[in-house]
Amino acid sequence: MSLLNTVIAFIVALGVLIVVHEYGHYLVARLCGVKVLRFSVGFGRPLALWRLGRDRTEWVIAAIPFGGYVKMLDEREAPVPPAQLERAFNRQSVWRRFLIVLAGPAFNFAFAVLVYAGLFMHGMPEMRAVLGEPVAGSIAAAAGLREGDTVRRIDGEEVATWQDLRWRVLKAALQRDSVRLELLDQSGHLRDASIDLAAFPTDETQKDALDLIGMRLYRPKYEPVIGQTEPGRPAEKAGLRTGDRVTHAQGVAVATWEDLVKAIQESPGRPLSLGIERGGERLTVEVLPDAMRAGERRIGQIGIRPADAGKYLIQVSYGPGASLARALDKTYEISVFSLKMLGKMVMGQVSWRHLSGPVTIADYAGQSAQMGLLYYLTFLALISISLGVLNLLPIPLLDGGHLMYYAIEIVKGSPVSERAMELGQRVGLALLLVMMAFAFYNDLNRLLTG
Repeated sequence: MSLLNTVIAFIVALGVLIVVHEYGHYLVARLCGVKVLRFSVGFGRPLALWRLGRDRTEWVIAAIPFGGYVKMLDEREAPVPPAQLERAFNRQSVWRRFLIVLAGPAFNFAFAVLVYAGLFMHGMPEMRAVLGEPVAGSIAAAAGLREGDTVRRIDGEEVATWQDLRWRVLKAALQRDSVRLELLDQSGHLRDASIDLAAFPTDETQKDALDLIGMRLYRPKYEPVIGQTEPGRPAEKAGLRTGDRVTHAQGVAVATWEDLVKAIQESPGRPLSLGIERGGERLTVEVLPDAMRAGERRIGQIGIRPADAGKYLIQVSYGPGASLARALDKTYEISVFSLKMLGKMVMGQVSWRHLSGPVTIADYAGQSAQMGLLYYLTFLALISISLGVLNLLPIPLLDGGHLMYYAIEIVKGSPVSERAMELGQRVGLALLLVMMAFAFYNDLNRLLTG
């Protein structure tokens, strides 16, 4: 994927999430009767400005896209005419101020819920949770897992897809808990297996949790025949069609689908010459695989599926009510998981290398956009949850810091002193700078080593 497309996908993602967050502040402020002076997407010099509404609120798109703000009428920032004092933010009750500040993160969570609900109703094709041969000497091998086993449940919870399996195992692995699997073998017999995750390497931040314990996705021995090309992906652009049999890749014979996948993965962002058979003709097609991140390395992908992959794919969709319930549950689970991860970082139980900065986020924005709208929406929902969780941390300068001050005010009956708030701002700024430094370091480290 080109750098320009990655940058565009990143800026669009930032814009959407900033608007969602700041609109929460704006809407609740208006409902509470507070006058809003400016709604800004970005910081710095305005690139575009409109004055709209009875209050002539300034709607701004600014030059620096990493954030935004809602500026409200406030005596602490500028003199307020006596006739408008009742509309000043600082004159509102502590409960109203609390709600206005809380609304930003709340809208991030609400956005994620709506996106996930829509995805659950639509459904996405995913691989079934069928296991391949476990890595010799691995945790999965020690648990007695076998090729062809289908994972039906983990600790009593139903597992429908490979992604479900990965998520459940990751949560347990970072807690270093044991998990109990209900398996259906190839003969149709049910059995249980227990996986001890006490030795899970929590410092291995960029690898798939299932790979780390030796669990592999089942790879049937497909013929190298293209069953489907994904719209807009390199295979379709290069002219590959359903039914094409790939015979060679860069002049090397291709006997199985695995051979083809390996050749494509080893050519990220580099032209790949494919020999194909189509209706009795032999053709040569040059395709440029997309460069995608897979753990610590980059692999090529062109957007194809084998001819008979359908029986290993599942597309689960739900009705509106069930989708909303599942979306609420998923958003809650990811939020709690994020908080636990942050707590483990602070306690030194999990490496700070888990922290990602804007470069990594931009990379994933580009990759998800490249894979299609549904994947991009999934990415937006996940980042929106992360933004909501981050803003609720009790760190001055963040929404959570202001909420902490208001909670203290509610308990003690009077506002926090200016001196205490000034000290808190300094501490908050220092903490944020430390977090940003770690995030940028991790980004650079991944770029240099990946």
